[in-house]
Amino acid sequence: MSEHPINTAERAPSTRRGSLAAGRLGVGDVVFFVVSAAAPLTVVASAAPTSMRMGGIGAAGAMLVCAVVLILFALGFTAMSTHVRNTGAFYAYVSRGLGKPAGLGVSFVTIFAYAILTVCFYGFIGFFGELTFGGLFGIQLPWVVWSLIAAAVVALLGYRKIDVGAKVLGVLLTAEVAILLVLSVAVLVQGGPEPWSAAPFDPKEIFFAAGAGSLFVVGFGAYLGFEGTAIYAEEARNPRRTVPIATYLAIGFLGVFYAFTFWMLTVAFGADGVIEIARGDAFETMVFAAGAEYLGDWAAVVMQVLIVTSFFACLLAFHNASSRYLYSLGRERLLPAALGRTHPKTKAPYVASAVMSVIAVAAILVAFLLGADPFLQFAIWTYATGVAGLVFAQAVAAVAVVGFFARNRRGHSVWRVLVAPAIGAAGLITGFLLIAFNFEIVTTMTGPINWVLLAPTPLLFIVGIVIAMIIRRRDPGRYAALAENLDDERADA
Repeated sequence: MSEHPINTAERAPSTRRGSLAAGRLGVGDVVFFVVSAAAPLTVVASAAPTSMRMGGIGAAGAMLVCAVVLILFALGFTAMSTHVRNTGAFYAYVSRGLGKPAGLGVSFVTIFAYAILTVCFYGFIGFFGELTFGGLFGIQLPWVVWSLIAAAVVALLGYRKIDVGAKVLGVLLTAEVAILLVLSVAVLVQGGPEPWSAAPFDPKEIFFAAGAGSLFVVGFGAYLGFEGTAIYAEEARNPRRTVPIATYLAIGFLGVFYAFTFWMLTVAFGADGVIEIARGDAFETMVFAAGAEYLGDWAAVVMQVLIVTSFFACLLAFHNASSRYLYSLGRERLLPAALGRTHPKTKAPYVASAVMSVIAVAAILVAFLLGADPFLQFAIWTYATGVAGLVFAQAVAAVAVVGFFARNRRGHSVWRVLVAPAIGAAGLITGFLLIAFNFEIVTTMTGPINWVLLAPTPLLFIVGIVIAMIIRRRDPGRYAALAENLDDERADA
């Protein structure tokens, strides 16, 4: 990588097609987007009983281990954000750390992963919308109606200013976190049927118990989208400060929150009792049962409603991130140039947002017409595929951070930009392998279908590399301009 500044004329092809609204998002806004993408209530309500069912009592400790791995990666990731400012995030980072062919390859994987994860949440929200509004309010509508209503609202918010979406996410996120914290305090004050146990944090229960690998399949999936802090760098106020702080806050909050609430369930039902429930037929209702027992039936009702809003918050966050990835590659004409346009007034990437909405509506209608189960097929299959792709992209980006700083540490410590991200990369690579070789745990299917769902990740990575090499041979000038900073001066010059 050249250490010399690139003048604005050389970058003109990537900047003239539109720019995002700079300085619109603060630390809190970015944290809300990222934490909402992780959907903490849905993780606690679904992942906690599922991971305990498959991997045992060490689920809470595994959440902390995953958080530590991601923070180690984030140390280098955020250091790199001060030198690479581009809404393409992984695409730009990998291009600068491992070369543009690898960057383009990971960009295709990331866009696919984000897009398919966005689609999967329409299945979840349709399923829980039908269940909640039908059971609680007597509004009997098929799941497809709730999915399409969500698609319409997301399309509207995606078209408007991004801070409108951030405010919506802030309200929804606060409500879902609050109910879980209230429940946790009630459990701790009232006490459970057994003495408190530290078994969830015992290393032998985390790393060596039967089925321990499944804890990390669920664990890494629980932090999906944490890298979204870098995606919003162009729209953040003082991104050199905002991006690192938001990243550490998001991962740190999620790690502590997940570990605490998972452990809270072992207090509520006892270390032995919670495993008995997790391995029973009604394991999915564990959190709702805790709410009804320790707070009253009203809490179970509130949590059923908040499950729907939590999935909506998650959906909006992933829609915004997907739109910005499409925008980034459209701006560089790696995808149709129209995707690189922003609204003249709101500066939102409205074309990319509209395209994501069209893709989502098409997927919803196809799934409905084929008679797919909204949860077990439409949502779970696409979720599993998206998780695999995104963890793969995170692993490649972690290696890219080491590659970027290996040539020049740019004033950072060896620990922050080499040692910590290298350990994080090893953890993420291990995480991806655990997901790949335990994929049937997520999909609940056996046989070749699992490899079919995994195939897009390596295939898209290879396709991106090939396309980059073709561009390099046919249009060296265009190739040289790919994935460059948007600033007039290179931060690492």
